[in-house]
Amino acid sequence: MLYKFYQQHIFPHLLNQVMQTPSLMDLRRELLLPIEGEVLEIGFGTGLNLPFYQNVDVVYALEPNLEIFQLAETRIRDSAILVEHLAGKAEQLDFADNRLEHVVSTWTLCSVQQIEQCLAEIYRVLKPGGCLHLVEHVLHPENLYIQRLQHLLTPLQKRLADGCHLNRDLALLLQQAGFEFQEKYEIDTAGIPKIGQRMLLARVRKPA
Repeated sequence: MLYKFYQQHIFPHLLNQVMQTPSLMDLRRELLLPIEGEVLEIGFGTGLNLPFYQNVDVVYALEPNLEIFQLAETRIRDSAILVEHLAGKAEQLDFADNRLEHVVSTWTLCSVQQIEQCLAEIYRVLKPGGCLHLVEHVLHPENLYIQRLQHLLTPLQKRLADGCHLNRDLALLLQQAGFEFQEKYEIDTAGIPKIGQRMLLARVRKPA
């Protein structure tokens, strides 16, 4: 009962605050400004990406957590972009094959339960040449001490943060899913604890 109360009434507000850390907002801006047209956003959250979509007409907002999505209502009303809420899961996308030009994920792939199935679904719905734009925290590639902490604390983090894994090697998972990197760099972000500080910003393409 107490954990359910935390999930429904406390965690959404914590998430909304943490994800507005200035360094994370800067990464959103860099990732999202070039995108045009229609976008499927995996894990729409509280709508923090909306102001950075400058040339987007429609956002298909996949967000299964209704308590989190409710916190996006004001941002949706203030935006000129059409937002269509989808309450399904990333492991089973309700789109035809080769349907979309752009898919976006910002700090969401860490919390998907079946990450390989999720990436396979994103690959399926993208057009040949279509792009997945993402920024995510990742398993630290160099610091073994932080790596060990990430592995050790992931079970607790999953409970506290709606399934979030601290220890996913997303670059490897993306390659295994068949994506080609168009842009890729890693950065340690300010204002975030070291255990989750290393970020991957990437654009990966479904081969044409």
